[in-house]
Amino acid sequence: MRSVKMFLKVFSVVILVLAISTVNLFAKEKEKNILLKMPLAFPSTLPILGEGAVYFADLVNSMDDTIKVKIFEPGKLMPAFEIHDAVSTGKVNAGYTISGYIQGKIPAAAVFSALPFGPTPEVFGSWFTVGNGSKLYQEMYDNAGFNVRVFPITIYTAETAGWYKKPIESIDDFKGLKIRFYGLGGKVLAKLGASVVLLPGAEIFPALEKGAIDATEFSMPIVDKKLGFYKIAKYNYFPGWHQPSSTFELLINKETWNSMSPRQQAVIQTAVNATNYFTLTKSIAVQGKVLMENEEKGVKNMKFNDEIVKKLRQTWNEVLEEETAKDPFFKKVIEDQKQYFKEVNKFINYSTLPFE
Repeated sequence: MRSVKMFLKVFSVVILVLAISTVNLFAKEKEKNILLKMPLAFPSTLPILGEGAVYFADLVNSMDDTIKVKIFEPGKLMPAFEIHDAVSTGKVNAGYTISGYIQGKIPAAAVFSALPFGPTPEVFGSWFTVGNGSKLYQEMYDNAGFNVRVFPITIYTAETAGWYKKPIESIDDFKGLKIRFYGLGGKVLAKLGASVVLLPGAEIFPALEKGAIDATEFSMPIVDKKLGFYKIAKYNYFPGWHQPSSTFELLINKETWNSMSPRQQAVIQTAVNATNYFTLTKSIAVQGKVLMENEEKGVKNMKFNDEIVKKLRQTWNEVLEEETAKDPFFKKVIEDQKQYFKEVNKFINYSTLPFE
C-alpha cells in the first residue's frame, strides 16, 4: 500500500512538471521573436561605458532564444546625439546612451544621469530601484512625448574632475578656459567663465591635440586612459564633483516593449539588474591601479583645493536654484532626490567609517 502511495505521489509530481513545461513551451511558442537593434553612444571597446552594453547584450542573448540584441557602434547607424529620436520614432527599436545628451530638449534629463555633489553610486542607484527614480525617469520621457521605455543601466563610480594642460590653482583659472564638460557640471563651469562644449568621446582627443580645447572631462581613469588624454594633458584632477556617480540608459521603443510577453520583459529587466551590479562593482575595483600607471607616465593626480571646491559647490547651488525656477519637473525631481538622499544619509552617517 505504501509503495502504491509513493508511486502515485511521484507520478503526480511528474505530471505536474510535464504540465508546467508544456504550458511554458506553449507560451514561448506564442511569443514573438524580438530583434533589438541597439546603437551605442559609446564604443563597445571602452571599459565599463561600452562594456555595459556588451554585457547586457551577451546576457540577454544567452538567457533567451526569443530575444536577440544586436549592438551597433557609434555612428554606424546614426550619430550618438540622435539615438533618442531614432528609438522614439521607431527608426531603431533600442538604444544605449545617456540622458544628458538631450539636456537641451529636456532640462531635467541630466539629473537622471549625474547629480553634481550628489551621492555615491550605490545610493544613487537605490533611488531608481527603491525610491521614485525609475518612475520619474519614465514620467520625464512620457511628458516630453518620447515613445520609449527607459531603464537606468551601467551605474558606475565617480569620474575624474578633468584633464588639464595647466594646473588649476584658483577659481579664476576657469575663466576663459576652453573645456569639454558634461551635463549640469558644464553649466557650473560656464557660470564661472569657462567656454564649455559637449563633444562625443571620439572627438575629444583630436580637439585636445589640436588645441581646440584646453581641458576635458569624460569618464573614469580606466576609460580616460583608453582615450589617451594623459599624452597631452598631464594634470588629472579630483574629486569628480560633477559626477560622483553616473547612470546610462537603455531605451526600448514602446511598441516593441509592449509587444513582448511578460516573461520576455522580465528577461530584459533581469539583464539590466545584472548589468548594473557588474558595472558598479567593477568600476570601483579597477581605478586605483590606473592612477598608479598614470603617475608612471608623468601624470600628476591632483585634488582641487578646499577654496575651489567650496566655490564650485556654491556655484552649483546657484545653477540648481535657476534650473528649478525655470522648470517645474526639474524641481519635482530634485525635491524627490533631496528627500530620499536625506533619509538614506541618516543611516550612512551613523553606520559607516572611513577605511584604509
